[in-house]
Amino acid sequence: MKKVVILSTLLIFGLLLGQARTFLSVDFPSAVGLGVEWLTLIGLAFIMIGVGLEFRIEKERLRSYGWDYVVAMTAAAFPWILVFIYFLLFLMPQSPVAGEAGWAEALLVSRFAAPTSAGILFSMLVAAGLGATWVYRKARVLAIFDDLDTVLLMIPLTMIMVGFVWQLLILVAVIVLLLWVAFARMHMVRLSSSWKWMLLYAVVLVALTEGISYLGHLCQCGVPLHIEVLLPAFVLGVVIRPSHHGRGAETDEMVSFIVSMVFVFMVGFGMPAVSSETTGASDAMSPCELLFHVVMITLLSNLGKMFPLLCYRGEATLRERLALSIGMWPRGEVGAGVLIIAVGHDVQGPIVSVAMLSLVLNLALTGVFIFMVRRLIAPAAVK
Repeated sequence: MKKVVILSTLLIFGLLLGQARTFLSVDFPSAVGLGVEWLTLIGLAFIMIGVGLEFRIEKERLRSYGWDYVVAMTAAAFPWILVFIYFLLFLMPQSPVAGEAGWAEALLVSRFAAPTSAGILFSMLVAAGLGATWVYRKARVLAIFDDLDTVLLMIPLTMIMVGFVWQLLILVAVIVLLLWVAFARMHMVRLSSSWKWMLLYAVVLVALTEGISYLGHLCQCGVPLHIEVLLPAFVLGVVIRPSHHGRGAETDEMVSFIVSMVFVFMVGFGMPAVSSETTGASDAMSPCELLFHVVMITLLSNLGKMFPLLCYRGEATLRERLALSIGMWPRGEVGAGVLIIAVGHDVQGPIVSVAMLSLVLNLALTGVFIFMVRRLIAPAAVK
């Protein structure tokens, strides 16, 4: 568990440092913010390429993967629905039936609770020595699927906010194409999978995806076209034929852990700062009231992730299914991206403040969640 403690400490330190800059009124140059974003994306791409390298699909069991997608979809939908209802009942400034604007804003912001942080989850589980367990193998599928579900659902949510934009259909086509390539060319492409090449692949993928995003802003097409690096990186790992490096395996493992350390620190440091300027919460609630709402939203969002507990009864024990559900709790870069999109659409008020603080709290508790998972399945992992 030493590696988990190290990753958790870096994550919390990054969170504290990132939030402290707001309270201390420290303004970093824009180049620092860009550097943090790129390091985070490169780390995520590197991790997801590694996950793709280990990913296997038995094509004769496609129906079981269809069920996995259903489970992942519900694990993403239930937190979203629970948080959405809570926002409408307790945190919206007007009645839930007062107008469509309030519904649309609550729908968009509450989506932050849906996606599991695949990068953080995989890094932590491997660091905890659980990479060979059923929980890790199943979480690897579910976390990718629920992130994919979030990306897809953000398209109609964005259309609700800004109206129909045909460019978003291009994003759907790209996602479908990537999934087809992953399925058709699984582990068939001869490319090196050493850490040096994986890092180069990660840099190139980030440059491509960010370049497309930048061009989308330049064309002023209403909604900039942005492809998250998570899916292309995973697909690249899936199509590469893994190579065994012998002596280099230990070095690859060490470099992967260093990348994970940088990644989790940057995720914490890059979290949106919670302040009245960023959330527009001029009518700030009392600290106790704010804390109550943050805790309630965090509990509801994690409660919604518990559906896998009721599934896979023929594959795993109750303890393993409970560990899988808890393993889906960590949030991170994708949820933060949802909130950044919401703020970009001028969504303001207490729902944004509570959502951001809930994301920060959940992120800070990631190490605790992984410790719970390890305690639940430690006997099975040893066998």
